[in-house]
Amino acid sequence: MNRRDFLRSSSLPALAAAQQPQGQRPGGKPNVIWFFGDQHRAQALGINGDPNARTPNLDNLQSMGVQFSNAVSGFPLCCPFRGSLLTGRYPHHCVVGHQYPLPDGQPTIAQPLKDAGYRTAYFGKWHLGGWQESQGRAAMFITDPKKRGGFDTWVGYENNNSQYDCWVHGGAGKDAFHYRLPGYETDALTDLLIKYVKEQAAAQRAGKGQPFFAACSVQPPHDPYVAPPEYRQRWSAGNIQFRPNVPNIAAIRGQAAREMAGYYPMVENLDFNLGRVLTTLHDEGLFFNTHLLFFSDHGDMLGSQGQFRKMTPYEESIRIPFFIAGGQPNYDGRLTGRTAALLNAADIAPTTLGLCGVGKPEWMEGRDLSGFRIRKGENSPLPDSAYLQTVVPTGHGNSTNKAYRGIVTRDGWKYACFDGVSWLMFDLNEDPYEQVNVAHNNVYRAERKKLIARLRQWVADTGDRFNIPDD
Repeated sequence: MNRRDFLRSSSLPALAAAQQPQGQRPGGKPNVIWFFGDQHRAQALGINGDPNARTPNLDNLQSMGVQFSNAVSGFPLCCPFRGSLLTGRYPHHCVVGHQYPLPDGQPTIAQPLKDAGYRTAYFGKWHLGGWQESQGRAAMFITDPKKRGGFDTWVGYENNNSQYDCWVHGGAGKDAFHYRLPGYETDALTDLLIKYVKEQAAAQRAGKGQPFFAACSVQPPHDPYVAPPEYRQRWSAGNIQFRPNVPNIAAIRGQAAREMAGYYPMVENLDFNLGRVLTTLHDEGLFFNTHLLFFSDHGDMLGSQGQFRKMTPYEESIRIPFFIAGGQPNYDGRLTGRTAALLNAADIAPTTLGLCGVGKPEWMEGRDLSGFRIRKGENSPLPDSAYLQTVVPTGHGNSTNKAYRGIVTRDGWKYACFDGVSWLMFDLNEDPYEQVNVAHNNVYRAERKKLIARLRQWVADTGDRFNIPDD
């Protein structure tokens, strides 16, 4: 089957027409899959209006599930996001910066799921072992088995940034392994996930299996922007359409066009592999009893505001795609469409537990927002805001290299400050591309004071420490 036929076969109409699978266990606990990329901004979806994006499978997820259109990466950087993702804790209590490890003894989502009878597995990028790349290439680093989050199956790597030279490791002692993945990273990691899903499906059909939780973390579309040739050949820098907030400056637009000509085919390849996962769930009889969560760790500026990569509170950096799908539309009362609920990295683990009917442990700080996907008798209240922060800056060239704190609110305001001084303030309802900074405009002083007060409350409520300005 060629790629075009595969995409057609994995589309929503074919999946929705599927009969009830024999492998589903009546009343059994649902399986859960996390499938996520790196540096995939929320704007880079066809369903979100990006003319560059070819994402048919992702676009279908909103029809078979819920898109959280206000999902954010509160600390838009790999390691802090992943720490929050796995623990449900905010970065200042967990992973405070680039190349910082998970704290010793910190439990992850694997523990409460295992206690509830789940098999757990993790595949792909980890970036929580604490390796400093100044000491050598992270792909050759072997993560201590005690620092792999407690997963039953773990096949991963610390960091890579080389899509055709991706090394994974796992096991321990005589069972340890370390090898180079065949072919392109996203394709090969998806192969590992699919193999695992098929094994779990076979066990469940035989009546010997447990519900499973599997996470697959791929690095694309993270830079370097290298896509498989069969995707890349249809793109050139000359056919890119820019967002309105990419300045008309030759050097900036030239770099942005070159990078996006690699970025978007990487997104298309990620979408194709999502289609492979959906089709596997259907073919293995798991489609109706598996929650699939698709998201990213943060976005990519790609020239917007004249900036590149991440680490800023601008929309292209903090907004991430986030879907909860599984089963055909409205199956078993599951909600579909979009929700405006704000969701942050620390909310993903509690929300996942909620989907499984597993209680949130006391050490998780995030909110369970699963009620926006599955009916629980009462509607979950909409969070009024989400907390933004950089705790320890990276020092990288394409970063905002000062610590900051900020919020984005449900009613469409954003505010961020440096130590003791206001920095950014936008009315996203009137200015979605953040072209008019009103942080120092006293016409907006009353609103600014409200935002500052709410941010100060976030600092207090989360046990953070930061010098928030008075005005």
